[in-house]
Amino acid sequence: MTFFGAEQALRSKVQAVLQEVFELYDFGRMESTVLNELDLLASKYAGGDEIMKEMYQLTDQGMRSLGLRYDLTIPFAKVVAWNPGIELPFKRYEIGKVFRDGPVKRGRLREFLQCDVDVVGIEGPEAEAELILIAAEVFKRLEIPILLKWNNRRFLGELLEAVGVADDQKLSVMLTLDKIAKIGIGALVGELRDKGISETAISAIAELAVMKEPSFQRLAETYGIENSRGSMEVQVLQQLLDGLGLGQTCRFDPFLSRGLSFYTGTVYEIFDAEQRYGSSLGGGGRYDAIIGKLAGREDIQYPTAGISFGMESIMEMLKERPIPLPIPLAVVIPIGDMMTEALKAAAILRAGGIRTSIEMSKRKLKKALASAASKGIRYVVLIGNEEAEAGMLRLKDMSEMTEAMLSVQDAIAVISKERA
Repeated sequence: MTFFGAEQALRSKVQAVLQEVFELYDFGRMESTVLNELDLLASKYAGGDEIMKEMYQLTDQGMRSLGLRYDLTIPFAKVVAWNPGIELPFKRYEIGKVFRDGPVKRGRLREFLQCDVDVVGIEGPEAEAELILIAAEVFKRLEIPILLKWNNRRFLGELLEAVGVADDQKLSVMLTLDKIAKIGIGALVGELRDKGISETAISAIAELAVMKEPSFQRLAETYGIENSRGSMEVQVLQQLLDGLGLGQTCRFDPFLSRGLSFYTGTVYEIFDAEQRYGSSLGGGGRYDAIIGKLAGREDIQYPTAGISFGMESIMEMLKERPIPLPIPLAVVIPIGDMMTEALKAAAILRAGGIRTSIEMSKRKLKKALASAASKGIRYVVLIGNEEAEAGMLRLKDMSEMTEAMLSVQDAIAVISKERA
């Protein structure tokens, strides 16, 4: 996709908000490789079978098998795994393009921008709480009301075990449950039967699916897992969220698991609270196992949590808002053969931090002034023989309808008051 004009101005504004918030929370910027070894992207430690179907694969002139990154998580995990000297905790953000050969729809492209924040080296739920705080701050600044749904895959696994799902079937069942809002209870039951899940377990899962906003306390007590590790993790994070005043923004969803297979604990997904847009605006979770496995040390876990913001989904939410194009504070208009002097004056204005354009069409002064007025440019700098000989310029204020002969530095001082 190609973006320009007002749309690109809006995209730049959104990226600036994201970057400002990320750095406010003390995350440092990283840039990782777009091209990666196919073995890395397709490994059992990466995204799982579902994402592999959408990965772009290619071969270079050296006949090496490569792939375009489909997210920013695996390249990030590779960097940490292959640089054991990185001081932990390590907090990074990355804004970059990723590629997926999947269906194109509203808010979903084959080439799109992801904005990720990840932290390695924090075991407790304070890592997830801080990432959720980042999400709340980002969407507050973008003036998008959100609902953040969250769950814990360990808790969900314990719940599935309690209703009779075999250990080797849990991940498959989780992926089906994650689609319940899209496919409905009937299709859910059918898919579980196709996967060979026992009728007893299917019946119990169907009962769970029709509960209205079941709390984890109710589920834990009903199935006798109040003191399980997953249940305890949910309780601690819930207490943190309530203490941070995020109880209304965040809602526990016992069936949320997210599609990628590498998540090990808390997962979350961000939605439009007003339900004008159906797809998620971002999501993430905890993935403690990937980095150790990529480093060849499956016995070591690197506690890691992250969150990703979907630029295209955010743009769908914002694109109907009127976003004016940025306009220059001043335009320099050469009168006669004064282009060299105009370029010099513009360079000095720009060095002073003033966004400046130059009239290069050689049209009549009256039309050039009308064009500046129609664009909302307040200051016009005129340079002709008289101004050049005096080493001055003529500054015209289109708002006050005044003009004066000034030095370039004095003009900068006048225009800078408008910028302030």
